[in-house]
Amino acid sequence: MTGIPGIPPLADLVWARGYTDPAWARRHMTAARELVPSRCVRRASGTPTPLTAAPAGTLDGLALTGPNGQRLPLTELLARAETDALLVMHRGTLVHEQYLHGYEPHVPHFNASAAKSYLGLLAATLAHEGLLDRGARVTKYVPELAGTAFGEARVDDLLHMGTRMSYAGRPYDKALEAQRYFAVLAPQLRPYGYSGPATIREHLSTARSTGAAGVEFRYENGNVEALAEVLRRVTGTTTSALLSEMIWSRIGTEEDAYYLLDADGMEAASGGFGATARDLVRLGETLRCGGAAGGRQVVPEAVASTIVSGVPDGHPRRVRFPGAPASTPATLSYHDLWWIPNDPYGSFMASGIHGQRLFVSPGLDLVIVHYASQIVSPAVPAVPLVQAFLAIGTHLQG
Repeated sequence: MTGIPGIPPLADLVWARGYTDPAWARRHMTAARELVPSRCVRRASGTPTPLTAAPAGTLDGLALTGPNGQRLPLTELLARAETDALLVMHRGTLVHEQYLHGYEPHVPHFNASAAKSYLGLLAATLAHEGLLDRGARVTKYVPELAGTAFGEARVDDLLHMGTRMSYAGRPYDKALEAQRYFAVLAPQLRPYGYSGPATIREHLSTARSTGAAGVEFRYENGNVEALAEVLRRVTGTTTSALLSEMIWSRIGTEEDAYYLLDADGMEAASGGFGATARDLVRLGETLRCGGAAGGRQVVPEAVASTIVSGVPDGHPRRVRFPGAPASTPATLSYHDLWWIPNDPYGSFMASGIHGQRLFVSPGLDLVIVHYASQIVSPAVPAVPLVQAFLAIGTHLQG
């Protein structure tokens, strides 16, 4: 990926703009399907499950901790976060539903890396049903990945970001590899003269191990794409059809969701998923209720109840994030592609760049969906969304 000396490659320029320009990011969060081919994750054909709504007074004046520790009302916090939608469900009732910047309830919004957690649900369910062996080498299911960092890892290593690799002989750089991943997915993001991988499978084939798997945590899209290919081989179906069959058509959704596709027609499982906020809150409520929705068990209770409890002390997937000194205790854990804040309420979260969150807190009877086009820049302090969600939950608990 070469260019003019002193000038970043086109893909770097485009995605840097997405990090720092909320209007540009918002356009791509709500209209990604116009840039890349996509495939529907179909809902059931029947009547969707209604969402019971009963606003619990106004949350707008609730004082929350802002980016620099100052106290801000919710309205100001959402402005700082470039929020597009905020849905709050408490004890099964939708108590707050808000849309900003022209975003509409029926429009799917890009979930970015929050999509990883939904694939984790599918994998954990298939393992629970005995159809997937967590301890097996990935090559058992995808022989073509032999010799790659992902092929020699175990399925469980993929589920916990436990591989160490470099692509095409490059020194590993998380931010640059994320940009190159999108250049693989979207031809219009490739610089002039690009000759790298044109599909996700080709991209995975260039990964070589730089350390033993299962020892350290390193967040990398390739783990999830390799896992998605494992699930396709196990089930004989697409990621879109699998999510539809196992979850999306069974939780009373109102709209189809979608995945973006690469040139091979393979879903971008690590970050190419889009859905409405109202349907995502249904998924969160299903998990809060131990995997049950509409009087039936959708996700096995054993899977839903161990997202948090499945992380042992001292395990590499008990991670320090973001960039905490080695002397400080971990503030997050990671299990089956879900983030775990380690709060007193058994909360867990799907999280994506620019502020995409599905936050589930059984102890607070709380589900929150947050969609945003948040700036990602060292010059702009991150909005502490998790702290805000917990404050909302404790306020509603009274």
